[in-house]
Amino acid sequence: MKDWIIYSIGFLAQILFSSRLIIQWITSEKQRKVITPSTFWTLSLIASFLLFIYGYLRLDFAIMLGQSLTYFIYIRNLQLQGQWQKFPKIVQYLLFIVPVIIVVFYYNNNKIDIELLFKNEAIPTWLLVLGVVAQIIFTLRFVYQWIHSERNKASSLPLGFWVLSLIGAALILSYAIIRKDPVLFVGHLFGLVIYIRNVYLIKQNND
Repeated sequence: MKDWIIYSIGFLAQILFSSRLIIQWITSEKQRKVITPSTFWTLSLIASFLLFIYGYLRLDFAIMLGQSLTYFIYIRNLQLQGQWQKFPKIVQYLLFIVPVIIVVFYYNNNKIDIELLFKNEAIPTWLLVLGVVAQIIFTLRFVYQWIHSERNKASSLPLGFWVLSLIGAALILSYAIIRKDPVLFVGHLFGLVIYIRNVYLIKQNND
């Protein structure tokens, strides 16, 4: 597949990720506290799927890992907000089934794919480890958010979510610079600004 198509998929995903942050940021600024609109999770779900595809086409295991770990957490948050039930049944089924089909396809071709993903000359082992660690930390923010939301029976974005976002984004930004990946670089550079702002808003409301 041509590079411009692959990068287009990646940039589209990052545009959607950035859009969710802008919407969340504007909503929070109006309320002077951190708000989590349902649009945040809808855009997250679509963007996550596209970025997973981008990672697969770029033979980048770190990106694929990060998206596969958060995909169903996005769905769960939509359920907690009562928005998932509003999706047409066929869309719900597709969103559940498509990731499974991708995993099955990947498994059936693992003799080729695993070698390409873990023996990619463009990503030395130490860099792959950095990328995986960065994605795990970045993903843990949603695990933390998920546990927090389940306990409170309401979808929200607590302080710990934004702190983990800052740490994870900084590491992914380093990975993107070394990997020379414009998609990751642009997406996470923009995100850092909003993460810092949300931490400030939460601390201001807690004082």
